[in-house]
Amino acid sequence: MHKVVALTLLAGSVILAGAIPAIADDGGRQLERDDSPRMAQIVALDECDPQTFNPAVGELGTGFCHNVTLYGLGLGFEVPLDVLVHEANSGTPDPGWDFEPDDLTIQRGTTLSVVDQGGEPHTFTEVAQFGGGFVPALNHGQATVPECAGGFSNVSVARTRILQGSRLDVIGLSKGKHLFQCCIHPWMHVEVDVK
Repeated sequence: MHKVVALTLLAGSVILAGAIPAIADDGGRQLERDDSPRMAQIVALDECDPQTFNPAVGELGTGFCHNVTLYGLGLGFEVPLDVLVHEANSGTPDPGWDFEPDDLTIQRGTTLSVVDQGGEPHTFTEVAQFGGGFVPALNHGQATVPECAGGFSNVSVARTRILQGSRLDVIGLSKGKHLFQCCIHPWMHVEVDVK
């Protein structure tokens, strides 16, 4: 009886091992082939100051800016609204407001998972070329790109919105270069090269 069980387990192991296709690397070693869906993550970052972004709702800030990561620790990372607008108009936007990474190369079939870890909503909108967003005060004189025109009343823009703590998955990108930008904070952009 023990021999039958042992042979059955051995046969099952051989069958399962054969079910996973293998490929060889340059050194001739066998590697498992991974047909599982691929995912690449992009993180949207900002450090909005709830007191100045939400002045009408008091010092706790219950409006658009929900900066819960560092706010209130007195570390000075929060960016007041007037400073953000001034820096954007001067052509030197705050580098802490960014998509990370700025450039990404992925294989066709990879899902881009864009996570908003900042305090502000952002968009991750595909554009033909980088340019201005739908908030003129943040555009540094650039014209609004057509893909961002109309703001959130444009369904194509609205469906690319990422709220604080949420994510947006982008699937089915064709081979080639793809440009994505935030239609609110247009200096936040990333180039994705699909191989």
